[in-house]
Amino acid sequence: MDCQKVLDAFAEYTGHYDCSDGKIKLKIDHTYRVAGLCRRIAASLGLNDADAGLAWVIGMLHDIGRFEQLRKYGTFSDAESIDHAHYGVEILFHKGRIHDYLAIHEQDAEYGIIRTAIYNHSAYRVESGLDQRTKMFCDIIRDADKVDILKVNHDVPLEVIYNASTEELKNAEVTGEVMDQFFEKRAVLRSVKRTCVDHIVGHAALVFELVYPESLRIVKEQGYLDKILNYQSDNPRTREQFGELRQCMNEYLRNVENRL
Repeated sequence: MDCQKVLDAFAEYTGHYDCSDGKIKLKIDHTYRVAGLCRRIAASLGLNDADAGLAWVIGMLHDIGRFEQLRKYGTFSDAESIDHAHYGVEILFHKGRIHDYLAIHEQDAEYGIIRTAIYNHSAYRVESGLDQRTKMFCDIIRDADKVDILKVNHDVPLEVIYNASTEELKNAEVTGEVMDQFFEKRAVLRSVKRTCVDHIVGHAALVFELVYPESLRIVKEQGYLDKILNYQSDNPRTREQFGELRQCMNEYLRNVENRL
């Protein structure tokens, strides 16, 4: 894997978009961080340098579909536009842009692994029937992506992420179905999210889906989860809801730490 070629090709590709746009910058910065997290998680699993490099490449390419999604539809919401992961596969593999990044052929094992990992990275569940090695790379990118989403939700104004006004964010309540799924300690389905704060809760719930111990260690180390779940709302009912959510998450993390 020629890392510099990947970096140069990514810079060239994203250079066609308006990097002064906060949403474009958000996804560029997110990409670099996710790639680094992929390498760190891979190293924690004892993978060799070649496989750690493959994990890094997947991280660099996982959100290629986001840039055209925003240009065409003006949103990062898959529910309101297209599945960005599947569109990334179309750009890279159907339109041949993968060759801008890598000297790779369709018959190479890495070709299929990269394609499958990108295709599955934002799915509610990874497709069934994958071999163990491919599934591992899918889990690495999914963990890295989820971990960095916590940082994005803390560092980037929520008005930018969710296309919502400050008034909406400060007064909305968490939908009952979203609360129920969080209490079941699993990812929240997109179909039940109704309000802007539902999306905040949904992102916090991604922690329930993390596969690797290193991913949970990073979450604890960064501290963004605590800050997200200490969301300050002007709505008394919403403040009460977030108190319940914090209690649930703290219980889950204590149980996980006891098992590690």
